[in-house]
Amino acid sequence: MKIKINTLLLLVLFSCVLINLAISQNIEKNKNLDERVQKFLDSRRGTWRDMNIPASDGKLLYDIIIKNNYKKALEIGTSTGHSAIWIAWALSKTSGKLITIEIDKDRYNEAMANFKEAGLSEYIDARLADAHQLVKDLKGPFDFVFCDADKGWYKNYFIDVFPKLEVGGCYTAHNVSGRGSWRRGGTGEFYDYIKDLPNLETTVDNSGAGLSISYKKSDK
Repeated sequence: MKIKINTLLLLVLFSCVLINLAISQNIEKNKNLDERVQKFLDSRRGTWRDMNIPASDGKLLYDIIIKNNYKKALEIGTSTGHSAIWIAWALSKTSGKLITIEIDKDRYNEAMANFKEAGLSEYIDARLADAHQLVKDLKGPFDFVFCDADKGWYKNYFIDVFPKLEVGGCYTAHNVSGRGSWRRGGTGEFYDYIKDLPNLETTVDNSGAGLSISYKKSDK
């Protein structure tokens, strides 16, 4: 009996050592990734063009994902990858993954190179495709969506994605101020459509380039 107890204790101690080792390795991996992503973002500060978001909006997307522990993200409109890097960085901490869609081959290729340099490729499923069709075909479900593509199609993207968004999930869209000049374009039509939906709670953050933030309260 004493031998069995000692063996059991050794097994428990060995398991604890393995668990602590795995935790330490994971902490070190996350620390190294954080340093790599931050270094990449610092090196590119102020250089993002070609319809990319400002860093302040990227941080806002990051914070939303972390706060709600989202794991299944969709981005409509990759451009060269600035927003996807912020989203994927957050998903690296929640054990999630991002599907991002870009129609332009040159922007797509540049984004892929940026993802690799930032060390985030394993958290991103980048698709070179027409989002008008692919968004319809994606099965979902998603718990986080970021839309930053052709403004005139915003409402259509939302209609296609919303049934695939989980209750409690968040749908965000860029260049939506809820007021002013943007209201005259496609984002205005989109905002007017979503703002009064009974199962959606929508606010707009204008600290950057205008970001609508909508939480799905129920399926109906």
